[in-house]
Amino acid sequence: MMREVIFQAAGLLLTYPDEQLLERLDLIEEALAQSPAAADFAPTIAHLRSLPIMELQSWHVQEFDLSRRHALHLTYWTDGDTRRRGEVLAAIKQTYRDSGLLVDLDGELPDFLPMVLEFAAVGHPELGLGLLNRYRASLELLRIGLAEDKLPQEGIVRAVCNELGGPSPQTRAEVQQLLAGPPQETVGLDATFLPYPQLQGSSR
Repeated sequence: MMREVIFQAAGLLLTYPDEQLLERLDLIEEALAQSPAAADFAPTIAHLRSLPIMELQSWHVQEFDLSRRHALHLTYWTDGDTRRRGEVLAAIKQTYRDSGLLVDLDGELPDFLPMVLEFAAVGHPELGLGLLNRYRASLELLRIGLAEDKLPQEGIVRAVCNELGGPSPQTRAEVQQLLAGPPQETVGLDATFLPYPQLQGSSR
């Protein structure tokens, strides 16, 4: 299905850029060619082709590892750096176990977006889609932050959100309404809904 192609392409393009990823760009572009989402991925693919690999890697670290404005860990947006987050991460690990697959975390936290996207694409689409929907608010906050900072990856996250169905919130206030659902999705968020919740302190 095209949804799985979009999820897999998104997972690949949001990871730390290495030689293997750059070698796959033509294949990723070809796989997306028949999808309406191809235009959403084009800016990131162009970005990855525009700079030497060392500069791409430095840029990625600056924007996604050292800055929490674009955190790629889904539970960060809903639980911040709270004790509750450990329980939520354990629940995500259990979801992977429930799939019957051996999921290699490779040193990453289980809520790392590229990993969740790969799980939804080629692991267990039903459970993976459930995880993405459970953290729809996280995805929307990430998308809004990327859009505000004019980063090309905004299109990728927008494409993922489009595959989940329903309209995307356009403001953080609208995301707050989205969060007014299951209680576990509100833990860790300030009642006033700060622009970037739980941003105080050192980077993750």
